Amino acid sequence: MTAPDPRPLVGEPVSMDLLNTRWVHDGAPRDLLTDTAGLAVWLASTDLSARFTADAPTLEHTLAARDALAALVDPPGDRPARDRLNAVLDHGRIRATLTAEGPGEEPEFADPSWGPAWTAARDYLDLLRTAPDRIRACAHEACVLHFFDTSRNGTRRWCSMAVCGNRAKASRHYARTTRPKEA
Repeated sequence: MTAPDPRPLVGEPVSMDLLNTRWVHDGAPRDLLTDTAGLAVWLASTDLSARFTADAPTLEHTLAARDALAALVDPPGDRPARDRLNAVLDHGRIRATLTAEGPGEEPEFADPSWGPAWTAARDYLDLLRTAPDRIRACAHEACVLHFFDTSRNGTRRWCSMAVCGNRAKASRHYARTTRPKEA
């Protein structure tokens, strides 16, 4: 049994979820992937624990993918980060299959410890193909989380309206109500 996931934002696509293994809580940075126990929590939360093991090599490769993704989304287009992400992608491939349900795809890895890293990198490519403009960082200045905007009109600004959105609204309200009245 793995420990509960302590992160404030879960359920994003795998690449964004990997980025969100670093967050800020009460002004202090937190990192879920400091050890293999944290990796086990992340693998379970992303439904990857049935296929991959939370061991030291998997943690090392997953951290490499996270660092490359972080450099690509903030700011996008960093060439060394692209090279690092491509290096992660070199460790896996998609094999076309025919299943009882029809055509399918199956990821393959020479070394399974690259599986979670490769899966997150491949997911990022899928998001770029789908809607690159919807890969976003939370608009709150104290938040480091990322999300894929699935809102109908594509105007989501906050990782969570209940947390960061609420903080921003409260700050604006406080600024309006504490402003000195003009005579």
